[in-house]
Amino acid sequence: MENNSASQKFEQTGLTLPPAPKPIGVYKSFLIDGNHFYVSGHGPLQVDGTFITGRIGDTINIEEGKVAAQQVGLTILSTIISNLGSLDKVKRVIKVLGIVNCTADFEKHPYIINGCSELFKKIWGEENGVGVRSAVGVGSLPDNIPVEIEVLFELY
Repeated sequence: MENNSASQKFEQTGLTLPPAPKPIGVYKSFLIDGNHFYVSGHGPLQVDGTFITGRIGDTINIEEGKVAAQQVGLTILSTIISNLGSLDKVKRVIKVLGIVNCTADFEKHPYIINGCSELFKKIWGEENGVGVRSAVGVGSLPDNIPVEIEVLFELY
């Protein structure tokens, strides 16, 4: 393994991965097409198997929302590892779509999604860990989760 592999960089964060989630509906958690790894919308699954819940601007604040987005990132990493075997099989982040469950007057959606994007940047670096991105707000998300994120990765 190379000196600064994605797996090693993740280890250096000291963060703990939750279990890889199973689909709750009629969809796949991920799909591989050629050298692309598509990840369905993931929520902030915690190590104990429960989701962080709440609405940003209502029951949880902006900093708690950013932490929830980081937890979604960790959940996505768990899906990668459980299905590909290693973070080192991911070449780069191509696209992140972040969806924020928030009040109608909330305007800091990009700040929330930075919780996930900053995690990916730590793991894959500035060049490969930061892709194109959208961050939008909605009036509700399944089971009242505060953040849902889907990602497209390029594989080696």
